[in-house]
Amino acid sequence: MKNNKLFVAIILSLILGIVAGAVVHYSFFSYQAEFSKNIKLLGTIFIRMVQMIIAPLVFSTLVVGIAKMGDLKMVGRIGAKAMAWFITASLVSLSLGLVLVNVLKPGKNTSISLKELDGASELLDKTQGFSLEEFIKHLVPKSIFEALANNEILQIVIFSIIFGIALASLGKQGKSIIEALDTLSHVILKMVTYIMWVAPLGVFGSVSAAVAKYGFGIFSLYAHYLIDFTIGIVLLWIILLGVGYLFLGKKLFLLLRRIKSPLLIAFSTTSSEAVFPKLVEELERFGCQNKIVSFTLPLGYSFNLDGSMMYMTFASVFIAQVYGIEMTLGEQITMLLVLMLTSKGVVGVPRASLIVIVATCSMFGIPPGGIALILPIDHFCDMARSTTNVLGNSLATAVIDKWETKSITINDHENQLV
Repeated sequence: MKNNKLFVAIILSLILGIVAGAVVHYSFFSYQAEFSKNIKLLGTIFIRMVQMIIAPLVFSTLVVGIAKMGDLKMVGRIGAKAMAWFITASLVSLSLGLVLVNVLKPGKNTSISLKELDGASELLDKTQGFSLEEFIKHLVPKSIFEALANNEILQIVIFSIIFGIALASLGKQGKSIIEALDTLSHVILKMVTYIMWVAPLGVFGSVSAAVAKYGFGIFSLYAHYLIDFTIGIVLLWIILLGVGYLFLGKKLFLLLRRIKSPLLIAFSTTSSEAVFPKLVEELERFGCQNKIVSFTLPLGYSFNLDGSMMYMTFASVFIAQVYGIEMTLGEQITMLLVLMLTSKGVVGVPRASLIVIVATCSMFGIPPGGIALILPIDHFCDMARSTTNVLGNSLATAVIDKWETKSITINDHENQLV
């Protein structure tokens, strides 16, 4: 219900923004620049509110996710198989988004240039100066407090991984810290919910500013963007279902029947987390072992968000294209690797992908305010992302369960022979 209200509020804000911007653009020409500059502050406030929770959100969720795994040696075979699947799926999804955005070029199919709005010429220089060497040097923070203060997301991830592993090794001694950070992560996620209610104001400010300056030509962006993203989602589903059939055979169709309800809920609520309890139940009914589901599925919710992964590379490069920022192949591959890290630990809550995109854009000299361009239609993209995330985690759990069941059967047979 809350998601539906937010969706309606964003749609109304989009309509009001279009009307207000059009009135200024076509009836009050002399006020275009001043109106656009001032009303855009609403979008700026929303973006800054998102940026303020990036550091604590990534730190708390990633540390808790790693620490709850327990002793990595005890995770053993199942953990290794799960991580191998997640990393492979993430690379495929990220690469698909990167290939499609470069082939289809949705951000270049418009005559609109946004350089004047945010002084992107300075950011262009920063992007051109980015190199793999600088990226490697930037990996390890000199001070975690400096990294937190400056929203250096990659440095926070590196620290969080090391901290989480160390915390897990303490066993019972670290339980109180894990519980405290788990509570912190839930508080931050609640803040995400509150901040999203400011989104309609951000939409109104950003859309009215854009329409006031450029007129209705701005909407050519949305048509290209949605069509191209839909092509990407369809291709990703074909890949996922093809791989699923390769490992599960005809049981894939039984799995799809079992998870059709979670898929529909995720589609309507734009939250893969909302279907977690139901998904556990349906996977166990499908025949997956409880211990496999209880380990693999929560891990997948932090490390295996296929739909979100494809969207991150697609949206990030799209924003760069709109601003006229040319990224080399090396820079784009580096961005892909950065997203592999920065996206981990951000759970499947509505619009979590936007938080990662904002952080990544900032790292690569792409104006993070550009996220406001796609915010009005992000709800539709999020419906597809969340549904794809549920499908990807369901397939991963079912395939790993089959692998593990087969391994147990082989071991039991060998023991009988002995």
